[in-house]
Amino acid sequence: MIVRSLGRQEYEPLWRQMQQFAADRSAVTEDELWFAEHPPVYTLGLNASREHLLDPGDIPVVQVDRGGQVTYHGPGQLMIYPLLDLKRAGLGVRDLVTALERSIINLLDELGFDSIARKDAPGVYVDARKIASVGLRIRRGSSYHGMALNIAVDLEPFSRINPCGFHDLEVTDLRTLGVKQDRQSIQDAVERHLRQQLGMSGCTTPQA
Repeated sequence: MIVRSLGRQEYEPLWRQMQQFAADRSAVTEDELWFAEHPPVYTLGLNASREHLLDPGDIPVVQVDRGGQVTYHGPGQLMIYPLLDLKRAGLGVRDLVTALERSIINLLDELGFDSIARKDAPGVYVDARKIASVGLRIRRGSSYHGMALNIAVDLEPFSRINPCGFHDLEVTDLRTLGVKQDRQSIQDAVERHLRQQLGMSGCTTPQA
């Protein structure tokens, strides 16, 4: 698995690159894991209802091809995009969702926080507040989109939507929990935990 740190990227062009990667890959294409961050944007899943988009203001809204409802991405989030051949890896969609959730749960455990995943609303929660969201697309047996972990994000834009389609869902981030680690150390820990969950501990990590 090739791991790429892409830095700040506009959302839609990077999404299109993920689509193209999934469309072009062959049976021998290496799996990749992309880390990124986006300028402020709301994204709506394939079957998302616009009634959950309450007051977007000047934040762009992009209709995308992942599952799930509406969510917000912005500076201070760690975007985790696993571009995997699920069939080759012997993984189902639920396996990948669980691996992503467990990687964040294990990270939070290291940081001293109890957290859980919810079957009715995929993602990771600390004291009933969502700290990481999941939305995937599977095309020709390959995955893209992924997970967003709130590290030190402006939480106000979440108040302008019903996050993930829930009217009363509260959102939090690592900064609010008092975590002081920098973004790179959090990313390194997420990568380590996700490798373990996927059974890909021998990965290399080029910097893109």
